Amino acid sequence: MSEIFATTGTIAAIATAVVPQQGSVGIVRVSGSQAIHIAQTLFCAPGHQVWESHRILYGYIRHPQTQQLVDEALLLIMKAPRSYTREDVVEFQCHGGIMVVQEVLQLCLENGARLAQPGEFTLRAFLNGRLDLTQAESIADLVGARSPQAAQTALAGLQGKLASPIRQLRAIALDILAEIEARIDFEEDLAPLDDKVIISEIERVSAEISQILATADKGELLRTGLKVAIVGRPNVGKSSLLNAWSRSDRAIVTDLPGTTRDVVESQLVVGGIPVQVLDTAGIRETQDQVEKIGVERSRRAASAADLVLLTIDATAGWTALDQEIYSQVQHRPLILVINKVDLASPEKVQYPTSINHIVQTAAAQNQGIDALETAILEQVKSGKVQAADLDLAINQRQAAALIKAKTSLEQVQLTIAQQLPLDFWTIDLRDAIHALGEITGEEVTESVLDRIFSKFCIGK
Repeated sequence: MSEIFATTGTIAAIATAVVPQQGSVGIVRVSGSQAIHIAQTLFCAPGHQVWESHRILYGYIRHPQTQQLVDEALLLIMKAPRSYTREDVVEFQCHGGIMVVQEVLQLCLENGARLAQPGEFTLRAFLNGRLDLTQAESIADLVGARSPQAAQTALAGLQGKLASPIRQLRAIALDILAEIEARIDFEEDLAPLDDKVIISEIERVSAEISQILATADKGELLRTGLKVAIVGRPNVGKSSLLNAWSRSDRAIVTDLPGTTRDVVESQLVVGGIPVQVLDTAGIRETQDQVEKIGVERSRRAASAADLVLLTIDATAGWTALDQEIYSQVQHRPLILVINKVDLASPEKVQYPTSINHIVQTAAAQNQGIDALETAILEQVKSGKVQAADLDLAINQRQAAALIKAKTSLEQVQLTIAQQLPLDFWTIDLRDAIHALGEITGEEVTESVLDRIFSKFCIGK
């Protein structure tokens, strides 16, 4: 049995990010049968404060043997089952930083707790019926959300907007299975099975699965974001474009070609989608060893990007070097950015007719950024990934299970069409039911849980 399934005993972990000299509050969370005892051992609440559930106590954390003061803190008590894990839970709310929370955690470990595995608090919440598997995954998505839209989608999942339709579809499939098995066991006592009704119900379930599957690309985009590389020859305004877009001075801007020697990164949000923008070194042949390394990194960044912004200089027009760079990136989704249009007419620039998406900018004057973002969102839509809000967005694991369920339902329809015995109908129908159960956790293996919760941070 994997480590993450060692869910016995009382666990403890630091539940907040530990940032040297920056965190104002640090929380140590303890869950399990010994949580209250550990709190009573370490925490001194002066006066006549009542130790009852969902009450915050003020006091001091002391070493139980030496009585040395560790911190002045608050203690939050949440008794089972009214807690995140449905176990007794206490939280020591200490002063932030590194030393205090580490010392409090160590005292918890010395007095009956063990260090929690990654995601073990949420795993216990799932195993104790507090959450289903889609809600648990939504918590991880919420913690890692990189845009407001990603956070809202995660919250929708946490509220059960994915689990609810999946359970309904599974219930319909179970009803179909019951009807078929009843005819197998009591064929002489029941009316003949109506094949058309069964097929109609299966088609309805399959169609709804397809609608949910359509959110897979959207979900992946919200979670991982879009990687955009700004490429072009030196001194066309790539760094100015990044600075204007990010409203910062991330990249050095001079009139000297070759100023950017490495890939400069900036994190943005465009239409609710996280965007990682890479300002690359100008691509050209050079004898400068440092610049040569930067050029090679630029080529690698362009080849790995989801979208390339090929930037050219309106004052110079389309040059032989622009053509050479284009030949290297034309296989990628691409937008041509004609920069410096405040200095020259963009209509005179002759570019290849194979380029369909063109944006005009004057980055140094902060012009054209809105048009650029609109063009990027249009590229996203052209990939059949809608940028509009969705109530839910599934992840790769959920998508794989839905594909398995849909394939099994299609096989049931084929089995019916071939007029095979009813026993054959149930085989693939059971597979579909199992696949749908994997999504919510009603039918799930140890390896699946291990894979899901091992990606969580410790303390969640």
